Amino acid sequence: MPDHNFRDRLEALDRCSYKAYKSLRGQHPFASFTLHVDSVQGDPFAAPSRLRVVVPQAIAGFPRRLCDTASRRIALEDYLLRQFHQQAQGYSRHRGSGKSGLIAIAAPSQAMLSRTAVTVSATSVEVRFAVGLPAHGRRIAGRQAAELLCDDLPKLIEQALRYSQLDATAIQAQGDTAETADWLRDQLRDRQLVAFVADGAILPRRSGVDERSLGPAAVPFRSPASLRVSLTRPNGETITGMGIPTGITLIVGGGYHGKSTLLKAIEQGVYNHVPGDGREQVVTTATAVKVRAEEGRSVTGVDVSPFINHLPQGRSTEQFSTADASGSTSQAASIIEAVAAGATALLLDEDTSATNFMIRDRRMQALIAKAQEPITPLVDKVRQLYTDHGVSTILVMGGSGDYFDVADTVIALNEYQAADVTAQARQIAADDRTERQAEGGQQFGSLSPRVVLPDSIDPQRGHRAVSLKVRATDEIRLGLTEIDLSAVEQLVEPGQVKAIAAALVYAQRHYLDGERSLAAVLQAVAVDIAAHGLDCLNDQLNGEFAAFRMQELAAAINRLRTLKTTAPTAASLPQD
Repeated sequence: MPDHNFRDRLEALDRCSYKAYKSLRGQHPFASFTLHVDSVQGDPFAAPSRLRVVVPQAIAGFPRRLCDTASRRIALEDYLLRQFHQQAQGYSRHRGSGKSGLIAIAAPSQAMLSRTAVTVSATSVEVRFAVGLPAHGRRIAGRQAAELLCDDLPKLIEQALRYSQLDATAIQAQGDTAETADWLRDQLRDRQLVAFVADGAILPRRSGVDERSLGPAAVPFRSPASLRVSLTRPNGETITGMGIPTGITLIVGGGYHGKSTLLKAIEQGVYNHVPGDGREQVVTTATAVKVRAEEGRSVTGVDVSPFINHLPQGRSTEQFSTADASGSTSQAASIIEAVAAGATALLLDEDTSATNFMIRDRRMQALIAKAQEPITPLVDKVRQLYTDHGVSTILVMGGSGDYFDVADTVIALNEYQAADVTAQARQIAADDRTERQAEGGQQFGSLSPRVVLPDSIDPQRGHRAVSLKVRATDEIRLGLTEIDLSAVEQLVEPGQVKAIAAALVYAQRHYLDGERSLAAVLQAVAVDIAAHGLDCLNDQLNGEFAAFRMQELAAAINRLRTLKTTAPTAASLPQD
């Protein structure tokens, strides 16, 4: 039960001006939790008020074994978020004007992510959520507010945040699932694998806008015997599946046979997934980056010379900039940027790639001499990228057998079943030589660091020192500038984009000094988040942030149209 004074205060506010709600800011003790009102909306039509509840573990009752590792803690927090989100929908109902009566929390995807919405510690459970404080017009509806906060909220907390009221078996299973995925992913490097797809995995999704499993209608994955590996769970249990080795891997097959579905699962394998998703034991090296053509994107100061050189009029491509990149130029820049941000594997799909970036066949070489063609296709650089820089590539390819010459592994999909056809592909390459000439030299080329100039990231808009707006997973408005993230395909939740937006401002304030390279700035931000959590990105106790990778933060910075860069000084470069 709440403090009676709090209910009395709410009822006493009835019919007052909506701004009187601001008197509620602060903390309010209840019998089983403490309610914190951190911010109050300006009117019932504005963004909802931000609230927190803190439930002592003496009441919440979650055993320590459920959060004794990072994997299990994140899994438990994710489970509680899903419970709160589901239960809140039953209490969130229209109670007046605008958003009156809303109870909302950050909606989860199929991935288990660290988020600021729920935090579990040895002493407490904290949940951050939004509430539309009730009003009629712009007058406070005090009785409805009392019903919402003093009656419904305690019931919601009892149902969603008390261990005794939850499914203990499901909680344990979610923790086991997360821990297993992390253990599998941790074994990839020692086994010289880029990814692992477990036998029995369900890869197809319900639709392009519904990431849930297709379920019984899908064909379970079965690994080819020659690529089957065995990895172990923490309890010693063996899990078999297809191991994709480091190096260059092609995924081939006819249309609609599952090539892109397999690549999509591998792409999402950088995250752990909830039980029942079907991809719980599909894991990918944590720094794998999906790259696609992105016609029209902005490119600033990127050394694309490994792929693009000898431009007309002798223009240099070692610090290449354009406000309107072609598909091939954008893809070249995105690869260089991803590697600079720490990517150790690249994922590409022929369907979303620029044809002239992927291949230049023998006949085109005969018609257009290399001296007239500034683009060196990926087929001639992908092997060098691996041998010179240790970056593997997984490529869906249905239209060009020229990649057989450079592939280490070739996987064919036929009616969603995988087969190892590496030997056949090599034999075809030997028997039917393309006669095309390799282009681009013997080495991949330079990977030049860049320094971001701090004044090129400006979050200010009008009188507001920081103006940030996020749309779903595909756009950030930073001050007066929009950042298009629609081609950054591994973002799965709006909370990731909101955290990235805050990280842009954080990096600009703390680390973009005109001396550090972008890679060094990303590393500094990553260290701070690891030490202090996502809350270090701002001081608002935001409940909408979700964990992101530094590769996606780099992608956002690199797509900023106001971006300005320079080469690092000799003093700022790492010393041998």
